[in-house]
Amino acid sequence: MTATNGAIRLKNRTATWVTEVLQPPVVVSLQLLISPLSQPGFPATIGYGALAALFVCVLPLVVLLVLVRMGKVTDHHVSDRKQRAPVLLMALGSIAVGLLVLNAVGAPPAVVAMVLAVVGGVAVMAAVSPFWKMSGHAAAMSCAAVVSVLILGSGWAPLLLLIPAVSWSRVVLRAHSLAQVVAGSLFGGVVMAGIWWLLQGWMVH
Repeated sequence: MTATNGAIRLKNRTATWVTEVLQPPVVVSLQLLISPLSQPGFPATIGYGALAALFVCVLPLVVLLVLVRMGKVTDHHVSDRKQRAPVLLMALGSIAVGLLVLNAVGAPPAVVAMVLAVVGGVAVMAAVSPFWKMSGHAAAMSCAAVVSVLILGSGWAPLLLLIPAVSWSRVVLRAHSLAQVVAGSLFGGVVMAGIWWLLQGWMVH
């Protein structure tokens, strides 16, 4: 019995670690930082990726943590489905301001394309959230992994293994059902990454 309890605790600790380390703000920030890679000038242009990450990830996360501290939101993963739409709309507002700033400073089209792909994803998640709790963790990880492989090359394909790892962690922690993480993975890897691919081809080339 003790061994079984120990195994369960280890599984839960591992799932918690994976969930926290690979949470959407972290994953999307890294995705934005490498976004200028697809155009000449990198790494000098990485500052534009960092600026995008500030408005897309950092500022919304700071506001979210304040809301959690005030008791307006249950936790920083927004586990309560009813609270997700307002939080996502807040994030969209910050991203919109970020797009204006990126345009004003002449950011590379590759960075803007990545931000717009994230906008599409967040907008759909906000629309779906009142009805169904699709996994944002799985969507973010799937999009980032697929886009990274497309930018960096097939040698980075092992990154795709992070998709089932993140999905597993969300199911183990009972944050999502299997259907919700599968839907999130497909949405991020096919729809969000597809939006980026189309915009990238249109805006960059």
